[in-house]
Amino acid sequence: MTTVANRKRDGKRNGKRDNRQWTPSADERVHVGLDVHKKAIHVAVWSVRQEQIVRQWVTPANDARLVEQLEPLRAAIVRIVYEAGPTGYRVARSLAEATLPVEVIAASKTPQVADRLAKSDGLDCRQLAEYSAKGLLHRVAIPTEQQEADRQVTRLRDSWTSKRRRVQQQIKSFLLQHGLGEPDGLANWSAKGLEGLGQIELGPELRFALDLMVEELGQLNGQLLRINQQIRQLSKTDRHGPAVAVLTSHPGVGLTVAMAFRTELHQAGQFTDAAQVGQYVGLAPRVSQSGQTRRDGPISRSGRGPLRALLTQAAWVWIRFDEAAKKVFNRLVSNTGSAQKAIVGMARRLAIRLWRMMVTGEVYRVAA
Repeated sequence: MTTVANRKRDGKRNGKRDNRQWTPSADERVHVGLDVHKKAIHVAVWSVRQEQIVRQWVTPANDARLVEQLEPLRAAIVRIVYEAGPTGYRVARSLAEATLPVEVIAASKTPQVADRLAKSDGLDCRQLAEYSAKGLLHRVAIPTEQQEADRQVTRLRDSWTSKRRRVQQQIKSFLLQHGLGEPDGLANWSAKGLEGLGQIELGPELRFALDLMVEELGQLNGQLLRINQQIRQLSKTDRHGPAVAVLTSHPGVGLTVAMAFRTELHQAGQFTDAAQVGQYVGLAPRVSQSGQTRRDGPISRSGRGPLRALLTQAAWVWIRFDEAAKKVFNRLVSNTGSAQKAIVGMARRLAIRLWRMMVTGEVYRVAA
């Protein structure tokens, strides 16, 4: 039996009102926070006028059902937000197709409560709704299905490269553990080095273990060859060909770097200045400022690590072929006392140059 006490207790769970019965008034404005998972979506509605959560519920992970539940709030909704994550952009595309204002949020830039004692899906969606109303969130560009598919191919190369690196390390650890010297050519994993692994005298058990690792390495090399071929074909399509031709005109930038940069910055026009590009790729320094004192700390490392690694490798090649770039690098080394810090600065400059080239369509020109 429902009592007054029960109704009051239920009404206090997610705000002062009974959230099951709340409906927006004509002048109401609300922000909706979602916590999206494989099987369920947690929803919270923040009222701008009341400055509190006025509705909260859990719904199965069914896009059509979610749209149906949000429809009565349509006129009041300012923004619907959820964090980018493993569920991808499916929900965002469904909401956008229903002409509901949706944004996907960069999880790494969501403010964190220092003394937060509890964490749950319900609390997360409430927090997102409140932060959205207060303008504290940073959105990410929602790729089209084609853009996301293209990016999946270049990211697949990152994944397989990481797997290959792990197996290579396992082989070297195996040799070290059993007191075996590395054959000639293994430093750069040449065919001669791999052949040498098969000629090491071992007992049957150790030979079995080493052969299995070498076999796995061969399979990964074959898969990477297929992935690189797919990236090459992708680079020749109408949607990527012109941009890749521009990007690869820059010293140090080959097909792999160009396609990785192209697919990760799939909507280059969204950035309004160079600082945003540096922050997006995670090469912008963390700034600490107090009064008149400003210190540039380590880079933010937001964004994808493999792209930063590619840009850094490309920057080393750039300074070898561009005298103007080498002078800038030497100046950074003089200022920082570290070649590693200096090359990170060059990688940031490279990212900004590539972004401008991609936006303007202008090929590489030697700096004056």
